[in-house]
Amino acid sequence: MADDGERVASPEETLRLIEAQRATAVRALHGDPLLLYTPWGVAWLLGFGVLFLRYGLDGVPYAPISHPAALGIHLSLQVVAGAFAATGIVRMSSQVRGESSAKGMMYGYAWFVGMVLMSVICARFSPALDPLGAGLLWAGVSLLVVAVLYMAGGALFGQWPMFFMGVWVAAVNGLGVILGAGWHALLSAVLLGGGQIAAGILLRRRA
Repeated sequence: MADDGERVASPEETLRLIEAQRATAVRALHGDPLLLYTPWGVAWLLGFGVLFLRYGLDGVPYAPISHPAALGIHLSLQVVAGAFAATGIVRMSSQVRGESSAKGMMYGYAWFVGMVLMSVICARFSPALDPLGAGLLWAGVSLLVVAVLYMAGGALFGQWPMFFMGVWVAAVNGLGVILGAGWHALLSAVLLGGGQIAAGILLRRRA
């Protein structure tokens, strides 16, 4: 029997409390979509937007931005976004124990290793290319790493949204590489940057 100063929760309030706790547990185990997707969206929208202004669709720049400055801005934003993604995945894996936790930790660190190796490869071969080709190399390879890791993460954690996001990144990246540096930057900024932001917000609302 409850004390006089206590009020017994109604069935509706109890169900709401259970649902709130379930949603919190789901976010902890599956990661916060805002942390997994939105940082990449902002980085791509701004970073590829700067590259698009530098390249233009016909090879004529739309803004007086030097190629090293535009590429530096783009890569800096990519590194920050990758750090956010890896942090989110490591935090997600820390909520579980045993083999699942170990897999999640290894997957989180794979983001860091992939980005470092991408930088080494591109830095080695980009001096042999013209500025447009070098920029396309950096952008295309970086998106390849993200696409593969997204698909691998979707398979590892059983998350279809993450897997299909990786497929979407790979498709847009491949089309952009075929069309050229300017189109690649434009498609990546609009379809990938905007798409990642929208996915993060919608998936968070669903969660």
